[in-house]
Amino acid sequence: MTTEPPPPGSGNSPDDDPFRKPPPSGGGSPYDPPPQGGGGGDPYGGNPYDNPPPPGDGPYGPAGGGGPYGGDPLAGMPPLAPSGKRVLARVIDMIIVGVVVWLLSMLFNVGTWDSDVDNIDAGKSFGQSLIAAILYIAYDTILTARTGQTVGKRLLHLRVADLSNGATPSTQTSLIRAVVLWLPFAFCCACIWTIICGGWSFFDRPYKQGLHDKAAKTVEVTTG
Repeated sequence: MTTEPPPPGSGNSPDDDPFRKPPPSGGGSPYDPPPQGGGGGDPYGGNPYDNPPPPGDGPYGPAGGGGPYGGDPLAGMPPLAPSGKRVLARVIDMIIVGVVVWLLSMLFNVGTWDSDVDNIDAGKSFGQSLIAAILYIAYDTILTARTGQTVGKRLLHLRVADLSNGATPSTQTSLIRAVVLWLPFAFCCACIWTIICGGWSFFDRPYKQGLHDKAAKTVEVTTG
């Protein structure tokens, strides 16, 4: 049994991700010494300052992102997803998983729907919250790691992408994102946390990230 990663072209390598941005052409590193001889206006071997800086709004590229060598991380990616469509996609996902949570809660007799708050059983309430946390986190993690899209995102033509290279997030990245989004939702402050975490994208600049995106270093973009 080998521990080597699958080779590119096998379909299982991260390099085969169709959304992954290609590496810059030309190879090498920005930290490599300048080539000797030729180029520029210096007849004695070229001047490393002859090359103009990359275009952008400042020394770090558009909107100041990415650093002087990487430019804007969003360069080459599709447009960022509108926050309103993100909210609608999230509502669709919440309804889909919520129905399953309700059915399993009834099956295991841990439902807490009772008009009399004095009759709510704390044990049943925790059981329902645990089911909700497991299902929401698993749903978001598995689908995001596979294609970058939950059902809601697929319906609204959105996807999650790594901020660094546009690729579909790894399982670890998808799990971090899902835990930050759904764990507080399931156990303590569903409505408040959903508004804060998801609504953050309405005000965040320049990447329109929710708090869960910031934790996982992801963005949401359109697919068409």
